Formats: sequence, structure tokens, C-alpha cells
Amino acid sequence: MRIVFLDRKSIGEDIDLSGFNKFGEVVIYDYSSKEEARERTKDADVIILNKVEINEETIGEASHLKLVCVTATGTNNLDKDYLAKRNIQWRNVAGYSTETVAQHTFGLLFYLLEHLSYYDEYVKSEKYVSDVSFTHFAMKFHELSGKTWGIIGLGTIGRRVADLAKAFGCKVIYYSTSGKNNQADYERVDFDTLLHQSDIVSVHAPLTPETKGLMDEIAFAKMKKSAIFINVGRGPIVDEYALAKTLKNGGIAAAGLDVLSVEPMQPDNPLREIKDSNRLLITPHIAWASVEARTRLMDIICGQIEEFMQE
Repeated sequence: MRIVFLDRKSIGEDIDLSGFNKFGEVVIYDYSSKEEARERTKDADVIILNKVEINEETIGEASHLKLVCVTATGTNNLDKDYLAKRNIQWRNVAGYSTETVAQHTFGLLFYLLEHLSYYDEYVKSEKYVSDVSFTHFAMKFHELSGKTWGIIGLGTIGRRVADLAKAFGCKVIYYSTSGKNNQADYERVDFDTLLHQSDIVSVHAPLTPETKGLMDEIAFAKMKKSAIFINVGRGPIVDEYALAKTLKNGGIAAAGLDVLSVEPMQPDNPLREIKDSNRLLITPHIAWASVEARTRLMDIICGQIEEFMQE
């Protein structure tokens, strides 16, 4: 069996892939363009990828291909009709990053809630050296306990965030983007109610026709001016022009994002103009990427290939 990794660097060079050697020949490429993928998959039995598009253009000459493994939960880069037509199976991975995405959600929140950028700069600029007082709290912050946390998308990750928020003393409410999710432990509300009542709004929903552009100018206008917005779901759920306008006008207190509409960030992204780290924090799609999560991810892929071979 020949296994081809098309974009190994997307999962990091620090993750051990030697476990795949037991299946046969393993060929690894850092990244692959569409043209390169077509050439590199010609003799592959299994391909492993993250973001490479899989369709007739990229695997049209892969006559031996039997299995496509996606090192992610989302599969919108797969032409499933074409794969079915050629009887090529595919696998994705869910649940591997729940803990680390939930952790990063709180990392974004606390950075903004407690103005850690300001206080870090205050000390490092040596303003605290020989100051007149033992303390300095010019940037006011509040306790998380007692706040209302609104969650958009109470799936596995959203539920984990809800449990952690509850442990911090928050009242948790949620909006089901599909309209089908009912969780007995938390109060389900409509979208407007969530926006009006929440002190923190965090997005943990997939990108669907119902969620694309959900957070637009009208939605942000319904939030509290003191609210913090967090998106660790999918970038296109947020209208970035609306968010930039809202932040500039003081419509909400701050926003923390780990996902953008186009990744990597493009030169015309309106959020580039906002340099105040007390109001906007953007991380480069890393919420999923702890060492433990990436190791777990590849262990699951390895298991999927083993199961496939035994079928």
C-alpha cells in the first residue's frame, strides 16, 4: 500500500508519523498545489490531507486510490459525488480537539476581559518600576462569575465551553443554529434574546447556509456595548466589515477571533485596521492545534486506515 501525505506541514512537523510505516510505503509532502496533487496521487492507495481540494482535477489520474483521509472535521474540500462515483471511501475526524478549542476560547476571553495586553505592556515598559502604588488598575475589568454567556452552536465543543463557563459562575444560554438541538441542562433561547442578554457571546457552530453571515451589522447592533464576542467556529459566520465597524464605533467591548473568512488573512481584511489589542485579538487558526490534539488526530487517522484494511 502507498500512503501519500499531501500537506504534512498543516499538522506540524513535530508530530510523529512513523506509525503509518506499518501499512507500506509512506510519501510525505509539505504542501501540494492542485497541479502537484494530481501528479503526486497517481500511484496512491491512500491520501491524507487537510486543505487540499479533492476532485477530478486533483485525483483524476489516481487509478489505485481507495481511501481519502481528512485531518480535520470539515469536509467541504471533498467532491463527495465524484468520490462516490469512483467508489473511493473517505474519512474525517471529529472530537479530537474539544478540550483544546474550549481552552483557547477561554484564553481569548481572559486576554480581553482582564486587559492583559495593557497590563503586560505597563510592566514591560517599566512604568511599574518604583511606581507610587503597589497596584495599578487603570483599565477596569470585571468578574466572569455572574455574567451571562451566550453560546451559538451547542455541539460537543459548545457544550464543553458551557460546562466550563458554568463552573466559573456564569449563567449559560444557547441558540441552536439548526433549530434541532435541545440540551436539558441549559436554556435554549432565540437568536435575538441571546444577543440582547449575553455579556459574552461565543460561536462554536459549523458553517452552513443558516450560519453564513449570521453575525452581521444587525446582529452586532443588538449586543450589549459591554459584551465580548468570541469566534472559534468558522470565519464566514461573521461579517468582518460589520465587526470592524462595530469595534470602531464602540458597539461592543471587544472581539477575539481564531478564524477568518479567508485564511491566511488577506490584505483587504478590514480587521487589519484595528491595532488596539484591548479591543481585538486574532490568533491564526490555532485553537485546534495543541500537541495533544494533533497527536490524537493522527492516531485516529492511523486507526481509520487500519480498520479500512480489515474490511
